[in-house]
Amino acid sequence: MDPYRFPPVAALLDGAHHLLMGLAGLLQPFIGVSSAAVAVVLVTLLVRAVLIPVGVSLAKAERTRARLAPRLAELRRRHGTDPERFQRETMALYASQGASPFAGCIPMLVQAPVVGVIYALFILPTIAGHPNALLEQQLAGVPLGSSLAGSIAAGTLDPASLVVFLVVVASIALVGEVTRRVFGTPQQGATDAAPVSPLATRAAGRLLGLLPFITAVVAVFVPLAAALYLLVTVAWTLGQRAVLRRVFPLDAG
Repeated sequence: MDPYRFPPVAALLDGAHHLLMGLAGLLQPFIGVSSAAVAVVLVTLLVRAVLIPVGVSLAKAERTRARLAPRLAELRRRHGTDPERFQRETMALYASQGASPFAGCIPMLVQAPVVGVIYALFILPTIAGHPNALLEQQLAGVPLGSSLAGSIAAGTLDPASLVVFLVVVASIALVGEVTRRVFGTPQQGATDAAPVSPLATRAAGRLLGLLPFITAVVAVFVPLAAALYLLVTVAWTLGQRAVLRRVFPLDAG
C-alpha cells in the first residue's frame, strides 16, 4: 500500500502543495523561476519561528544541566555501580528542577514530519490525484525535485547544477563546523561523572556532535527543496543558540 495515498496523508500533502504553490505564485512576479525555492525558505522560517518557545525551553534546560553537573557527579560517585538506582536518582533530580533529558530531541521530532512532507512534495509525480506542479519548479536552473546523488546516478549532473548542490551541501557543513567551534559538542563542558543527560553516553554525545555533518550527508540524497529546508533550519538553530546563550548563560546561577 502506498502510504501517500492514505487519506489523511494525501490531504496533508495536498494542503501543503497548495500552500507552496500559492506562496510561489505570489512571489513569482518579484523573484521569477526561483519563487518556489524561496517559498520553501519562507515556510522553513515560519516553522522555526513557531518553535522559538521550544528553543527557549531548551536553553533553560541546558543552563539547568550545567548547574546540576556537580550534583550529577556526586550521584554517579554514590550510585555508579547501580545503574538503575543512578538513573532513578538522576531523573528525580532533573524532575525537581523542571528539566528533561529528552528536551534536546523535541525540535528534531517536531521538524521530522515537516522534512518528510517537503521530501514527498518533491518526489511524487501526482498528489491527491492531480499532477505535482512543484516538480517543474527550479532554483538557478536546477529542479527542486532533483538530488545530487540522484543526478550523479542518472548521469544528468552538469557543472552548473553541481555548483548549486555543492553550495547548499557545503553551507550546511560550514554551519555545522561553526556550531561545533562556538558551542562544542554536547559532551564538552560535562565531566565524565556528569554527562549532559542521565541517558547519554560518550558515543551518543559524539554522535550528537556529528549531527550537523550528518545533515550535510543527508542533503546529498534528498531533493534540493528538502536540502534547502535543512540549510535554513541549521542556520536558524545556530543564530538562535547564539542569542539564547547570551540570554541564558551557562554560568548563571
